[in-house]
Amino acid sequence: MGFPEPEPEPKGLVAMQQQQEPARASGGSIASRNKSKGSSCQQGLVAHGSVASPGKRKGSPRQQDYVADGSVDLRTDINRTPRQEDESSQGGPAKDYSGPHGPHLPEDIWCHIHSLMPLRDAARAACVSRAFKFSWRCYPKLTFSEETLGLDGHVNRNADARAFTTKVDHILEKHSGVGIKTLELLGALDYNAKDRWYLDKWLQMAITPVLEELWLYLSSVNNKYEFPCLILSHGNAASLRRLHLSKCTFRPTVGLGCLRSLTILSLLQVRITGDELGSLLSSSFALERLELRHCEKISCLAIPCLLLRLNYLEVLYCKNLRIIENKAPNLTHFTLVECKSLQVQLSHLASSQMKSVCMDCPGVIGYIRAKLASSMPNLQSLLIYSSEMVDAPMSSKFLHLKYLNIILRRGTFSLSYDYLSLASFLGASPSLETFILDVWEPRMEHVSASTDLSEPREMPGHNHGKLKNVRIDGFYSTKSLIELACHIVHIATSLESLILDTRDRPREIFYFGTRRENILKSRRALVAIQTYIRPKVPSTVQFLVLEPCN
Repeated sequence: MGFPEPEPEPKGLVAMQQQQEPARASGGSIASRNKSKGSSCQQGLVAHGSVASPGKRKGSPRQQDYVADGSVDLRTDINRTPRQEDESSQGGPAKDYSGPHGPHLPEDIWCHIHSLMPLRDAARAACVSRAFKFSWRCYPKLTFSEETLGLDGHVNRNADARAFTTKVDHILEKHSGVGIKTLELLGALDYNAKDRWYLDKWLQMAITPVLEELWLYLSSVNNKYEFPCLILSHGNAASLRRLHLSKCTFRPTVGLGCLRSLTILSLLQVRITGDELGSLLSSSFALERLELRHCEKISCLAIPCLLLRLNYLEVLYCKNLRIIENKAPNLTHFTLVECKSLQVQLSHLASSQMKSVCMDCPGVIGYIRAKLASSMPNLQSLLIYSSEMVDAPMSSKFLHLKYLNIILRRGTFSLSYDYLSLASFLGASPSLETFILDVWEPRMEHVSASTDLSEPREMPGHNHGKLKNVRIDGFYSTKSLIELACHIVHIATSLESLILDTRDRPREIFYFGTRRENILKSRRALVAIQTYIRPKVPSTVQFLVLEPCN
């Protein structure tokens, strides 16, 4: 059974924008819309917003580069090189290339200049310049998306998918396949059997020993497309530094070979098992960054000790993950978000190299109190999401922690939540410079109409000489939150900035209750701030209270 026949080629390579800015008529490569003169066909293109031919001489071959719909068409004399044009027009070989009225430069200089242009601009330049017309065939950075191809993305999804396939295939047919360093296929394809034939064809053409970056983001949500891993073997991926895959099946095996240059691996909604991923990691010795998002087939993530350069690990929404076993010795940044719980076994994550941690899992506060400070003694940045209360002092200190961001999720909130308990983090972080508390405020029925601070509590502890910047978002009038703010003002002897934000959240993200209820809550918070907090703030501190607009 043969491959299905490709769809007819479109008239244009890249859809031109309907409005073009007038160019310099005196020395540019694009003539002014108002001053262009030529054939009736040429004048008709100008009237429809297309770019006029830069050459005024009658019969210029570049006058054929524009079709009636205003698109750029490189099919005209595409096999006729600039050297051949120069030879036919001047009677001899040309030693170097030049654009219209441009300087004479060597071929490699023109290719380099062309490579610095975005895709759409590069295609336009190829239509108005002999030198760029030749260098287009080895243009190194191919980025195909709805935006770069001029697709709407909303009107007709099926039509956009067909147009995406047709345009990309036409462009790649006009490319020599030589020198592609970046290939980005972003969206628009709703995968079917015909798409597989095109995808395999494009990847076969682009994946060569010079390819450095590959981005494959499909629109299909069922992971039907299976990435052809064999294309990466036999040295074809020798220069591949970045591999980004999305919404496909990826099954690397031991026979894949060594990806010796791979530094970044990013998998989003990719069907891959832990063993298959382990096989890939074991041959990626230069890997520095690993990102896994919504990879639901992974239950065990084992990172081998051979990854000496790995410093960044991000695991998001891998709901079936149960074990993370890290043996990479130089990991410095770790993010774990929305796993079911910290029943996930975090083996060998203890590291004196760890600098930054972000965690969002049930039980995270208990894990931090019991293990994190002692296992990561040089931690400098900590971001945690939680709805748990800190009900006991920290067992160890974060001696080098400089940035702490705690985001308290809505869920178990009630009047019993003790915000003052968070002060134990400050006492355990003597080097802390920035503290941000983000309160996902409870509903109005949980907010007290009056705040009695006749007997405010005081937390034991010494003065904090490093804390400079404090911000509390979602501040409202509950006793323990006011006590926390007063405690910070009291102990932070080097405080420079204090921001209390009483505003309600954006409607589309954090909206609870009516607009009127949130305004009333904010007003109560403002009264509490003016009564209990502002009098305690030294004049040397920049004190800012954010309130709703009138």
